[in-house]
Amino acid sequence: MTKFESPVKVIPYSQEHVYEKLSDLTNLEAIKDRLPEDKVKDMSFDSDTLSFSMAPVGQLTLKIVERDPCKCIKFETTNSPLPFNMWIQLVATTEEECKLKVTIGMELNPFMKAMVQKPLQEGLEKMADMLSMINY
Repeated sequence: MTKFESPVKVIPYSQEHVYEKLSDLTNLEAIKDRLPEDKVKDMSFDSDTLSFSMAPVGQLTLKIVERDPCKCIKFETTNSPLPFNMWIQLVATTEEECKLKVTIGMELNPFMKAMVQKPLQEGLEKMADMLSMINY
């Protein structure tokens, strides 16, 4: 399995607040307006599932498959051209601050890895940036 990791982001909110917000996908309503409309379209979600269209990938659906309270939220794709798992890890640094990292794991042959590595890494970095700017 090939893993792609975002840079670690420091978030000025407690680990519990961040986990509570991210573990219920209906909270994405608050950041929906911040997403670039030329990149992300047709976003819909409920507490466990997120669906959207993303150029040039197409339609993606992610479902939360595991919650490790205050530490980790694991997702897997239920609809994707390339199936993958994603997890958001949280680590407390103080009572009012935590660190966040997003990781994607997928099975890729060397040819596909060469094609998707750069855009996937850039996407992960943008996702981590976006998650670090939310008011938790």
